[in-house]
Parts: sequence; structure tokens; C-alpha cells
Amino acid sequence: MPGKDLSLVGKTCVVTGATSGIGLATARALVRIGARVIGVGRDRGRDAEAMDILRTEAAVSGAPEPGFELADLSLMREVAALASRLAQRAGGIQVLANVAGIFTARRVATPEGLETQFAVNHLAPFLLTTSLLPALARGEGGRVICVSSDSHYAGKIRWSDPLMERRYFGLSAYAQSKLANVMFARELVRRLGRGSPIEVYVADPGLANTDMGLKQGLSPSSLFWRLRRRGGTSPDVPAAAIAWLAASEEAAGKSGRYWRNGIEKRPSRPSLDAEAARRLWELSEELCRKALGQGSP
Repeated sequence: MPGKDLSLVGKTCVVTGATSGIGLATARALVRIGARVIGVGRDRGRDAEAMDILRTEAAVSGAPEPGFELADLSLMREVAALASRLAQRAGGIQVLANVAGIFTARRVATPEGLETQFAVNHLAPFLLTTSLLPALARGEGGRVICVSSDSHYAGKIRWSDPLMERRYFGLSAYAQSKLANVMFARELVRRLGRGSPIEVYVADPGLANTDMGLKQGLSPSSLFWRLRRRGGTSPDVPAAAIAWLAASEEAAGKSGRYWRNGIEKRPSRPSLDAEAARRLWELSEELCRKALGQGSP
């Protein structure tokens, strides 16, 4: 990943899912280049453990003191509250890395009535990003990075049943949510318009050896994940690529593109459907409104 880097020294970078796996590795990579990292996690104990790791990195690199925000990204009310807290930070936000992700073999509904994978993997970054656009605009050319997956190539949006209340299959739900990441990023670029100080990128982490997919007990899907991860890279590999997107001057002006290890790739054909992306945006707004209690039940 050659090219000159933009300085993130002292700049605020928000990383979701920063307590383990690719999220923690990304947070560490950004601290190493001097960024003020604000991690997001949903477990107070794991947040504290990750904070200790980031403080150690900051002591070596000279980066500002990192911080953590506690939020359950499956709940849109907590996402909205998180966005409100982050928006109040002076100087804006330079980078928002939407890394948090989840896989569930069996359908799990959130207290707000959403399917958990769609909520965490798509609606949370949708709501957090759109809520933080003013803060990103204040961040002297903010960057948004949405972490998708090559699983999106097998994904389709189930327009008649996006929350998969019928015929649920965990891997299909995951693929749908990852396709939604790509479509959201492209539609966000369109809505921001030319000349926007905010740039948006999609990162494909490739196959990484993490615990995602192994936390829901034994199932055919979890066995698939267990076998699949054996050939995966260290989380440090995709984390380095995400940090490169956050800081690379080479990526400037290439908003909306899909990247893997610093190389552009063509995403799936369905992800390039502009009308479908607009439709998904409207659906996402509706689902978030309902979850936040602002729409009809």
C-alpha cells in the first residue's frame, strides 16, 4: 500500500467494535500513527481491557490519550445517544471507522424489533454515520470507512422481508447486511454530492482469523466459520488496510470505491444499482425511525 499519508496526528478517529478482532487491531494501528482514538464497545469490562492496550500503544507512539464510549449497537436508541455524545467533541471527527459486526446462526430479534445482524451490521453504521456528518465536516476533510465483506457478493436485499422473519438463514442474513454496507456507502456519496469535504470508502477485510461466528454456540453455520477462519490472516492485516484508507493521500478523490488491502475491487453488480441504493436508504430511515419510537409501530 504505497503512497504518501495524510497526517492523523492528534486527529479524532472513532472506531466501532474496538474491543476485539479487526476493530481493536484498527484502533491500535491508528494510535500508532498518532491519532486520538475513541473506541466503541458494548461491554464495560472489555472496554477497560482494550483501553489499557491502547494506552500502552499511545505511550509508545506519543498519541493523545485514547477514550472509549459504551454503546450496544444493536439498539438504535443507544446508537443515537452515542452519536449525540460524539458530536459534542471539539474539533470534529476526522475518521469514522464502522468496523463492528456480528453473526448469528439463529434469528435474534432486538428489543426494538429488528433482526440483530441487520441492526448491528447495517442500521447502526447507517444511523451513526448520518448523525455524525456535521462533526465529520468539521474534521477538516472527514473520512468514513464502512467495513463490508466478500460475503456481499452472495447477498441480496429481501425487500419483502428485510428483517428475515420468514425463512431465516444466518449466512444469508449476514450477506444481506454486508451488501447493504456497500449500497449505503455509494448512496451516501451520491447524497453528499461533488465537493463534499467528507469521503467514504468500503473496506473488504478478506478472510481474517477472528472469533466472529463462533460466539453463538454450535451450529452448521458456526462450524462453517470455524473451518473458514483456519486459512485467515491475522486481524492486523485488514486493520493496516483500514488505517491506510483513513490516512492515505492516494485514496483521496476516490470516494465510494471498494477496497481490499489497498487495491480497488469491483463490488457486486447488485451493489451498483443506484435505484436499489436509494430504496435501501429510505427503508433504513424508516426502520430507524420506528426503532427510535418516532414512527408508527
